[in-house]
Amino acid sequence: MAATTTAPPALSVRPCSRQTRSAARARPSPVTALRKYCGLKATSPSTASRDSLETASFLGEEGGAALRQSITTSWASSPLNQAPASSLLRPRASTFRVAVLGAGGGIGQPLSLLIKMSPLVSSLNLYDIANVRGIAADLSHCNSPCRVAGFSGAAELARCLSGADVVIIPAGVPRKPGMTRDDLFTINASIVKTLVEAVADLAPTALIHIISNPVNSTVPIAAEVLKQKGVYDPRKLFGVTTLDVVRANTFLAQKKNLRLVDVDVPVIGGHAGTTILPLLSKARPATVLTGDEVEELTARIQNGGTEVVEAKAGAGSATLSMAYAAARFLESSLRGLDGDQEVYECAYVQSALTELPFFASRVKLGRKGVEAAVPADLQGLSGFEERALEALKPELRASIDKGLAFVRKEEVPVLVVA
Repeated sequence: MAATTTAPPALSVRPCSRQTRSAARARPSPVTALRKYCGLKATSPSTASRDSLETASFLGEEGGAALRQSITTSWASSPLNQAPASSLLRPRASTFRVAVLGAGGGIGQPLSLLIKMSPLVSSLNLYDIANVRGIAADLSHCNSPCRVAGFSGAAELARCLSGADVVIIPAGVPRKPGMTRDDLFTINASIVKTLVEAVADLAPTALIHIISNPVNSTVPIAAEVLKQKGVYDPRKLFGVTTLDVVRANTFLAQKKNLRLVDVDVPVIGGHAGTTILPLLSKARPATVLTGDEVEELTARIQNGGTEVVEAKAGAGSATLSMAYAAARFLESSLRGLDGDQEVYECAYVQSALTELPFFASRVKLGRKGVEAAVPADLQGLSGFEERALEALKPELRASIDKGLAFVRKEEVPVLVVA
């Protein structure tokens, strides 16, 4: 469903003066400029291969195509085409301001680096309870136009959030061996509640991307806080479940020897254990899988986080892949804010697709955040998927209720499994 694109018009070859050649060298194409900012080898769009250009985007083939279309189709008539090359280093007025709360952590640092590379971000504010000025200084040396500033402690949180278009929250303690995401609830619930209260007061119109686990509970916590503050807009609150999609795509491509850029697997439900349900029957391209292969892939996708936690042997959780996934979701959100008409991602949001108040599914992103869910994803499921969907609902419901009860100061419900 992503936007299609056409190749840039062929370049005509004609003799030109030395002045013309100098002017051309002074005005690199937007794709060339983008690749330079990203630290990638600059290649003329007229000669670059399709795959080589995809590296300019976190979104893979279709996302990269959409991004290229958005910057190449208007290039010929753009005032930038007549401007000196130095002006291309200044952020465009249409780029966005992003704040990362928890920027000093294992996810926050690599995520901040990836955001610094984005051509859609003009300002990146980093916040943590510890000193992140060194991280901001380090990032500021990267030769991309995004401005970076660091803020530490509660006294500086207001300055960090000022004018933010998107607030990303990876703050919290990481998982350790033997821990589930729900084991993190007691600590991370308080952290998310405090930070979202600040966002409600200081950046009430910003999109909020929740990464802090357990997402199945922290998103309902954030929603309840925003409701109590009178600023809740369900279109603007997201639980970032993109890592489940990234894993599903990667593991399926490895299993069936597919080109990764061609693979897309929708993932629904929640963001913990068996609440994660990859819809392998709806994978693109259509792929023949045996029942055993479906069960094996589903289990691996559901336990991907545990796989990394155990491999790191107490030294951390899935920080790098989570940062990558969060950067991909941010790029999609910003493309939606910028007016792209065909942006779809899976996310954990307030939903009417099931009887549950929050549910992860594919959603269309736009200028106001969520524009619509994709109900077709829940139609025509395989028998295995239908049974798994019904089986995950009690656990997901309990996690949602647990988050709501935390904010409402009610007794936390306990899930009883028969």
